[in-house]
Amino acid sequence: MKKVTFKQAAPFTLLAIVALLSVFAPALPNFVDDGKYNSADIAWLIVATALVFLMTPGLAFFYGGMVHRKNVISTMIKSVVAAGVVSVLWIVVGFSLAFGESIGGFIGNPMTFLFFKGVSSGAPWSLAPTVPLTLFSFFQLMFAVITPGLVVGAVAERIRFTSYILFTALFSLFVYAPLAHWAWHPDGILFKMGVLDFAGGTVVHISAGCAALMGAIVLKQRLAHRNQEEIPPANIPYVLIGTGLLWFGWFGFNAGSALGANSLAVSAFATTNTAAASAGLSWMFFDVLKGKKPSVLGFCIGAVVGLVAITPAAGFVAIPQSIFVGVIAAIISNVAVYYKSKSSLDDTLDVFPCHGIGGMVGMLLTGIFATKAVNGAGADGLFYGDPVFFFTQVKGLLIAVSYSLVASFLIFKLINVVDPLRVSSEDEEIGLDASQHNENYVQGTLLVPQPNGKLAEVLAEGAH
Repeated sequence: MKKVTFKQAAPFTLLAIVALLSVFAPALPNFVDDGKYNSADIAWLIVATALVFLMTPGLAFFYGGMVHRKNVISTMIKSVVAAGVVSVLWIVVGFSLAFGESIGGFIGNPMTFLFFKGVSSGAPWSLAPTVPLTLFSFFQLMFAVITPGLVVGAVAERIRFTSYILFTALFSLFVYAPLAHWAWHPDGILFKMGVLDFAGGTVVHISAGCAALMGAIVLKQRLAHRNQEEIPPANIPYVLIGTGLLWFGWFGFNAGSALGANSLAVSAFATTNTAAASAGLSWMFFDVLKGKKPSVLGFCIGAVVGLVAITPAAGFVAIPQSIFVGVIAAIISNVAVYYKSKSSLDDTLDVFPCHGIGGMVGMLLTGIFATKAVNGAGADGLFYGDPVFFFTQVKGLLIAVSYSLVASFLIFKLINVVDPLRVSSEDEEIGLDASQHNENYVQGTLLVPQPNGKLAEVLAEGAH
């Protein structure tokens, strides 16, 4: 039997310790429905939670279809494995850090809901009084799951799987949880400043986009990128399927953030679809203006950018203005992708230009087009005569960007010391599907070294 190293044993050992500790966590009865909960709100939030979860496999298809076919499986599993890592962390301490009793507005007390202590029988969340705390927590969990998965697109085709697992854990605890506390906890620093982020412009997209930028910088360029080799997408229909699943799930992401079956949920649902539609068209038609042909990839990427941009604004802007949000966000991200392609930055699937910059644009446009006519608990934006709120959004954006960049850079550097981030050049050449997982997306083929040092795919014996 092959000797197991400490690094190989550590993940299972940590999980085993958590499992043993969970045995001794107190088992409390479920909440008592004494009339304070609303059945329609509960039903809608259960559906919304499931919809947001569906975005994770949707993201796997979206990313998996765009990488080289020797890296499809490794890219897809990195998106999906966050559902395992973050779910366990959320129960143990993540929910406490994000939504526990505030410590100075910066972080939740980790002991508040340690191992979900008191969640099942506890009082409902103050901003979601009509649904049980357990349901609110699991709705928020799905946001925490997909956020590190977004980073995968920037570091794809060269990051070690074990290093990515460690990144997911550290990012969730030290970047996502603090930002969620700042923006969504009533005592959080951004919340008290008056920053509005309806469903995750800062918490999800800016944090993931900035982490993606830092990951691409620390990992440096792929060999194929350095050699200016063209990397054809593995499967464009996968991208189309992924886009459909993301678009579908995003209705839960944004409309579910109303935390009830109400008029605000309906408005957020409508602005979400409208922004995605206008952004998909905007990206595709803008490409045509530049002399390209209209493409499936162009529409799909544009639609996702529109979904990103409307996320912070979905419950604060009116439906007609969401067209403008989608069109402008797609143009800005399209231009950003162009200039990134001229640089040495190797953000594999343009996560920073699409999610990072898309989230920033969404936050700023919230500051311009938010209106109390849509959400009385919100604010009037610059377009409706309140420049103060717009500059509040700018300050919130700068705080979120600065923290996300610095914290993510330190996390990547720390991981690189503990466990090298990058696979060897040989493993990168073979592909991460085979070298990291011993699995192949293209069944029936083998990668065979050639005299020129390259690898060629040949049909395996017995394959059809």
